[in-house]
Amino acid sequence: MSDLFSSFMSVFAELVEHIADAVEPLFHGSATAAAIVLFTACVRLLVHPLSRAAARGQKARAKLSPQIAELREKHAKNPDRMQKAILELHAKEKVSPLSGCLPSLLQLPAFFLLYHLFSSSSIGGEANALLGHTLFAAPLGDRWTDALGEGGVLGAQGLVYLALFAVVAAVATFNYRRTKQQMAATPQAGGNGDPQVPGMGAMMKVMPLMSFMTLITVAVVPLAAALYVVTSTTWSAVERAFLYRDVPAGAAALATGV
Repeated sequence: MSDLFSSFMSVFAELVEHIADAVEPLFHGSATAAAIVLFTACVRLLVHPLSRAAARGQKARAKLSPQIAELREKHAKNPDRMQKAILELHAKEKVSPLSGCLPSLLQLPAFFLLYHLFSSSSIGGEANALLGHTLFAAPLGDRWTDALGEGGVLGAQGLVYLALFAVVAAVATFNYRRTKQQMAATPQAGGNGDPQVPGMGAMMKVMPLMSFMTLITVAVVPLAAALYVVTSTTWSAVERAFLYRDVPAGAAALATGV
């Protein structure tokens, strides 16, 4: 199994190198970083049909709001029965309450591939040459702590991370405001309303803050993996704003991306 994985990583490393070679005339020393951004965009394009399907599912769930409100009123004194009834309604209407999670889950393998590729000193029994490639002054195999050790927060490498943190913070703020607005406009999902499915109430309270957790991820993973996270998170924000632009409920709050 380890030999198979090693061979697979070698093929993946060659793919990244080929993409970098193709864009090198435009991006020069940061060609590998640009290749990672392009790879991320390709992954998101492949997942996009599932994101559209998830959006349709969210809209279908929004249409069930009146029936869900009736079930809440009917089973107000029996939370277990209420949750069971709501799940049965979703099953009857062929609507999955967690369909929005699927696109995010399918992106995890791509993230872990990049994480492993830029965390390994050797690939296929040979030294991993990709670790020496950079985004401006910052090596793609280094982490934020390495950048701090090389020149501090305002050093050449530290400034690269500050730029990434600024992008993540801007996207997180956009997601936070949009999610709070949607939840506030939705009686069953916002405020202190009862959850539609077990554990959903707690999830909905935490959801607006999840985007800010990306700052921690960017700080602790190799820069190459951080680029994937930043690109994918930005893509998700734009994609959700488009796909859920006409969703009157807070259903879009469950549509997450890496």
